[in-house]
Amino acid sequence: MRRKFVWAVLVCCTAFPFAFGQDAQQLQDRVQQLEKETQELKARLAAIEKSKATQPAETKPVVRPAVLLNSTEPTAANVTNTLPVESTTTSEASIKTPPPAATQEPTTDNTEKKPEMDIYGFAMLDMGYDFGQNDPNWFDVMRPTKLPAFTNEFGGDGRFYSGVRQSRFGVKTTLPTKIGDVKTIFEFELFGVGVDAGQTTFRLRHAWGELNHIGAGQTWSPFMDPDVFPNSLEYWGPNGMVFFRNVQLRWMPINEGNHQLYFAIERPGASADLGQVADRIELQNVRARFPVPDMSARFRWGNKRSHIQIAGIGRYIAWDDTSPTILNLSGHTWGWGVNLSSNVGVGKKDTVRLSATYGEGIENYMNDAPVDIAPKLNLANPITPVDGEPLPVFGAVAFLDHYWSERWSTSIGYSILNIENSHLQLPAEFHRGQYGLTNLLFYPAKNVMMGGEFQWGRRQNFNDGFVYDDYRVQMGFRYNFDYKLGGNK
Repeated sequence: MRRKFVWAVLVCCTAFPFAFGQDAQQLQDRVQQLEKETQELKARLAAIEKSKATQPAETKPVVRPAVLLNSTEPTAANVTNTLPVESTTTSEASIKTPPPAATQEPTTDNTEKKPEMDIYGFAMLDMGYDFGQNDPNWFDVMRPTKLPAFTNEFGGDGRFYSGVRQSRFGVKTTLPTKIGDVKTIFEFELFGVGVDAGQTTFRLRHAWGELNHIGAGQTWSPFMDPDVFPNSLEYWGPNGMVFFRNVQLRWMPINEGNHQLYFAIERPGASADLGQVADRIELQNVRARFPVPDMSARFRWGNKRSHIQIAGIGRYIAWDDTSPTILNLSGHTWGWGVNLSSNVGVGKKDTVRLSATYGEGIENYMNDAPVDIAPKLNLANPITPVDGEPLPVFGAVAFLDHYWSERWSTSIGYSILNIENSHLQLPAEFHRGQYGLTNLLFYPAKNVMMGGEFQWGRRQNFNDGFVYDDYRVQMGFRYNFDYKLGGNK
């Protein structure tokens, strides 16, 4: 037994070195082969880098060994899976980086829109002297309808006035969404009107939002062209232009700068003058009613400085006799209007501002006009001997904004509004108003304006022959602010 064990040990000691040496030699040969393949691959990569400057990398087929896609070094365990694999569709870039769909990290789009807020407004002081007189509730504006209808209606001539009622504050926002930008504007000033006439108090100008082609809230009526308003100190502006901010729902199939097509349904409203029949008891129980909204539309075409616009409006106005007896004074009428307006760029900065408007029963859309409806005789109908009629109105504006230099400018122009009165209106009712001004404005620094202005207004009554002219000089000092938050900077 001992001899057999000794022979077994001698055999193992002799065979083990032989077998071990044979495996080591095979591994060494394999390593040399891999080094040779690696050198060949380096040579190919060098050739690819050299050819990259003269032809697109994506069109160059390359050879990619599977071992280069693994994250581990070659070992005896995986060396049999490292044979070269030919590729005819993979570019040289794919050798350097993994396939994008599998391992590429998400990138940030630097052009993505961000929410934006614009806070803006101005503080403004008005000081002036009125050589004539007007309604004290409208002490700081030139409105022909508020001039006296008879001699010394508002006392003697000559008044000094001042105020900050033009001061304004607003916020605009742009909020990106997946289907478009939500744009909003909220703006107010301190110029009281209506029951607040003559006061320095909050007055809403705009409360408006829009997304793509739909807008809703309160803003300029599509029947209006706000760009007709001149660069003036006087707050109220030309009496013969359409000027009305109204509550509305608007569809804007075209809305790109001065390329616009708008349609809107607007809040209705109108006023009436009973004239010579105001004291009739039968009319005391007549109430206005607006069963449908006003319908307006606008088409504008132009470039950055010049455009032409045509706008129209239609409305239905009704009134009900709430206590009919033998007479029934209920009725209705239609109102309509057309507004043609334009801006014409002249030279580098000057602008000519023009508009002409005609219609019936649209006075509340005009900048300075009285009532929409007045009574008329209807003797052919014994049940309704008095009816209402929409008053025809014509308005026109022509102004030039001229810039003498970067620091000096002048506006000069004229406006008129004419009413075709009803025969049942009183002789002292408003018939025609005229308006004109010229100024010289100075801009000493960015966001600062100051200057002086001369204004003229005339009122002419219906048929009593009374005409009144008013003259004013006004000084203005305005300090703007504008601060933007967010957005792509």
